[in-house]
Amino acid sequence: MHIVTANEMYEMDRVAMEKGGIDGRILMENAGRSITESMIPLLAKNSRILILVGAGNNGGDGFVIGRTLCNQRFHVTVLQLVPDEKIRGDAAYHKQLYINFGGKVHVDDQGKEIAAFLKEATVVIDAIFGIGIKGKLRPPFHQIIEAVNQSNTVKLSVDIPSGIPADEGVSFDTGVWADYTFVIEAPKMSAFLQHTAKYYGKWEVVKIGLPLASFDQVTARKVWTEEQVHFTLPKRDDYSHKGTHGKGLIVGGSREMPGSIAMTALSSLRSGAGLVSVGTVNEVIPSIVSHCAEATFIPLDSEKGVITGSQCLDYSVYNAIAIGMGMGRSEDTAELTRQLIKEANCPVIVDADGLYHISDDLELLKQREFPSILTPHPGEMSRLTGIPVKEIISKPFRIAEEFSKTYQVHLILKGPFTIVTDPKGKQWVNTSGNAGLAKGGSGDVLSGILLSMVMQPQLLVEALANGCYIHGKAADNLIVNKHSKQDLLATDVIQGLASVFRTFS
Repeated sequence: MHIVTANEMYEMDRVAMEKGGIDGRILMENAGRSITESMIPLLAKNSRILILVGAGNNGGDGFVIGRTLCNQRFHVTVLQLVPDEKIRGDAAYHKQLYINFGGKVHVDDQGKEIAAFLKEATVVIDAIFGIGIKGKLRPPFHQIIEAVNQSNTVKLSVDIPSGIPADEGVSFDTGVWADYTFVIEAPKMSAFLQHTAKYYGKWEVVKIGLPLASFDQVTARKVWTEEQVHFTLPKRDDYSHKGTHGKGLIVGGSREMPGSIAMTALSSLRSGAGLVSVGTVNEVIPSIVSHCAEATFIPLDSEKGVITGSQCLDYSVYNAIAIGMGMGRSEDTAELTRQLIKEANCPVIVDADGLYHISDDLELLKQREFPSILTPHPGEMSRLTGIPVKEIISKPFRIAEEFSKTYQVHLILKGPFTIVTDPKGKQWVNTSGNAGLAKGGSGDVLSGILLSMVMQPQLLVEALANGCYIHGKAADNLIVNKHSKQDLLATDVIQGLASVFRTFS
């Protein structure tokens, strides 16, 4: 499933019409009919449906929906919120069809009657604005949308909640708080942004018949789905041995934070790693063993319970390395992180304190011949880039793409919608997971899963995307069957991995 910007969606429509020869009126008919088919299960036969129509294609879709629902004997009222002269082209054609089929259009271009219409409605279909909206709304649309939001109705949006921009990094005034959104052909960027996704409610994609060729220019961003996990996750060979599934090294931990690296080690083993060695301070090894007896240990030089940079490690024997969890931020410790990144001849996952260690020396990432995988949350990404957290949340796709290309890294920008970006700028968005993961230790567990995944026989980007999905899916399963978002702990997620792997076995 592709993720598109407004301009990319316009280009897809253009290709369909100019190169594919599809009339725009047919696309609008397909859109309205497909959306109606998806809406009907949500409607009762006695629903009083109010369709709010604006100018442009979104309004045209609203007229098709109105005609289709009327033909199925639903009680429909169409309220046009712009003057007649604003309804042009394909939308005007479908407005006339709606009228020809016995429909009536009420015009309220000043927004003075909206309250009365909303009072009579049980369902509102929002076909006011499409993907081209930006910035503040002109009167009376701000007031209209606020009235819709305050009404006691089920709110169904066409393609995008009105008032919400399609793209990242775009300011907006307000938007319809939809219960459901029926997205046309491909989700827009704002469906995956922390500050705009909540307006969509539940959403699903409806197809309107765009030719596959129209997607050729839209290949940089995709949603990573359960179907892709099924297709790409390697099956365990009945004749494999522990060496087949990778020997991983985890470097981190300290006297004050032994739990972080314990969770990373255990989650890696639970995710299928053949062998895991833990490099940490000697005094915390007994506590880690009590949680993860299957790991082996390398006592590292330390001072006051923190790893120092004087330890010499043989990196050549490992298939992948993770570093940074619970490690502390002393300069001696940072020197070990930088040394490891320079010398390791395998994929290296850098998380937590490891990201702090390299934040002032990112150029060393460009010098590596082997993959570097960074796993920041927005706060850590802010330190790496100098960009404020608010801006990172506003435009994560662009910032992640620029960073990955500049430093030639695989970046996992964590959040409600974690974005995996490769060094060429291609991106995959994870949609599994829930707010129960907003707890200390969740990132440590993810690092362990990723360490295991990158050692299995799959493409690196598949390994990273699968790891993110499995992490989130474990949390999703747990809040359905055993836990709540409030009580879920990172250690619970480790125990929940078994249910996910059983699904894909």
